[in-house]
Amino acid sequence: MEKLTATTIFESLASGVRLDVYRLLVKQGLDGMVAGEIATTLNVPPTNLSFHLKALTQARMVTAEQEGRFQRYRANIPLMLELIAYLTEECCAGHPEQCADFRAASTCPDAVLAPLPSTPAKS
Repeated sequence: MEKLTATTIFESLASGVRLDVYRLLVKQGLDGMVAGEIATTLNVPPTNLSFHLKALTQARMVTAEQEGRFQRYRANIPLMLELIAYLTEECCAGHPEQCADFRAASTCPDAVLAPLPSTPAKS
């Protein structure tokens, strides 16, 4: 991932409404949601939501697919995972095994965290 891409993503999520929308769409997974459902769930006026969905779409954080008269929005989860990898690729100066203490203190579920590299057995 390029630095400009990461910066664009962070700028798109710098709004509380957009962050709420993105987290809701992540929760929905592949099913996604139509704009009206998002607006109702988050209690956001449709015109306001449209502005935020456009910003997230331009940043590629969400995709939109036409379904008749509606647009179905889905979180771009692969891009989110790419961003996480970009942020952590140089964790602990290239020695990710040192991150074990940070992982233990994290409230993040183990399923979300990348596995630590195995250390070779000492003979």
